[in-house]
Amino acid sequence: MVMEKLGDSLQGALKKLIGAGRIDERTVNEVVKDIQRALLQADVNVKLVMGMSQRIKERAMKEDPPAGMNPREHVIRIVYQELMEIIGKGAVIQLKPQIIMMVGLQGSGKTTSTAKLARYFQRKGLKAGVIAADTFRPGAYHQLKTLCEKLNVAFYGEENNPDAVEITRNGLKALEKYDVKIVDTAGRHALEADLIEEMEQINAVAKPNHKFMVLDAGIGQQASQQAHAFNDSVGITGVIITKLDGTAKGGGALSAVSETKAPIAFIGVGETPEDFEKFEADRFISRLLGMGDLKSLMEKAEETLSEEDVNVEALMQGRFTLKDMYKQLEAMNKMGPLKQIMSMLPLGMGGMGGAKLSDEMFQATSDKMKNYKIIMDSMTEEEMNDPKLIGGSRIKRISRGSGCSPEEVRELLKYHKTMQTALKGFRGGKFNIQKMMKKRLGM
Repeated sequence: MVMEKLGDSLQGALKKLIGAGRIDERTVNEVVKDIQRALLQADVNVKLVMGMSQRIKERAMKEDPPAGMNPREHVIRIVYQELMEIIGKGAVIQLKPQIIMMVGLQGSGKTTSTAKLARYFQRKGLKAGVIAADTFRPGAYHQLKTLCEKLNVAFYGEENNPDAVEITRNGLKALEKYDVKIVDTAGRHALEADLIEEMEQINAVAKPNHKFMVLDAGIGQQASQQAHAFNDSVGITGVIITKLDGTAKGGGALSAVSETKAPIAFIGVGETPEDFEKFEADRFISRLLGMGDLKSLMEKAEETLSEEDVNVEALMQGRFTLKDMYKQLEAMNKMGPLKQIMSMLPLGMGGMGGAKLSDEMFQATSDKMKNYKIIMDSMTEEEMNDPKLIGGSRIKRISRGSGCSPEEVRELLKYHKTMQTALKGFRGGKFNIQKMMKKRLGM
């Protein structure tokens, strides 16, 4: 999960608030101290943290809760709103034909992000092409070409041409029929005069709709200096923050960039092309606070799954066979790691904010899901459609065929029954997601 340590600390602070007998000044002060500690450990600017802390205290003590909201929900809502102020809003990214220029220092993850960005637009139904205009770094051409080939993204480059401006001009012509054209420019170890000149020339030729600066989250609060420097040179329209999953300084980079008024456009949350998200401040903070992100989960499902993967209508009507469960397990594999999916679910729905699962437990759960598929591969079509047929003798046969114990077969049948009951609950409105999310902190 992105910034898992910060999320754990913030959720711990809110749990203290939820468990308090009454919401008084002492309770609010304790919670604010925990939030302060969490943000400072994540490298968020001290001045920003102290200002936010003061505002939370004042608002919690002076503001009356809105109608239908209890004092606890009111304080959590204030924390949410104040975190939004620190992080800032995300950049507006429209799904239409456009030219994007990528800039950033060497080692920031610019080339990888270029390919991931093309893949993002591709998933949204647009034809995306990439131009390799980084002629400074040896290997940049081949790296981008290989990434594009893997993702089936159109690529244009001239391996032996040192003129980045000419490559850009030729690339725009070659990719004329593509909706989104992304130009990967050179980076340096510092923002030098010749790099600025090259970027300005490419900017004049490409006339990009967006100029995205790529930043490594590990640089923390230094992100502010880089954002200012690149903005003064070419006028950036958005920032892509990479490697947010592997650093404790991510809070510093996120808040420092928002200080420059340069909106965050995308965040890199892992190594695969799918681990690249459009930055939505409200969704990001919801996940940090353990409120989940059902909207992103639904979007991920829509992009990844077809109607053949999961028959939602049949599930909601209570028809949930072992065959449906098999499809569901395959669908979950398509959507990505279990841990990432779980982080999008809110508290009380199996989300990360509930019982904390270790990496080992997640691995054990993933292994168990694979085991279930092996067991179901040893069942007949009739048994998959009607699990009630599976008695003692059939369990023994399935056990032998799958190489699993009879106990594991029974465990699978029990799991199926639990899932069936849960789906009936959803259908009957016992767990009405829409109602629950509307009620959640009045947001």
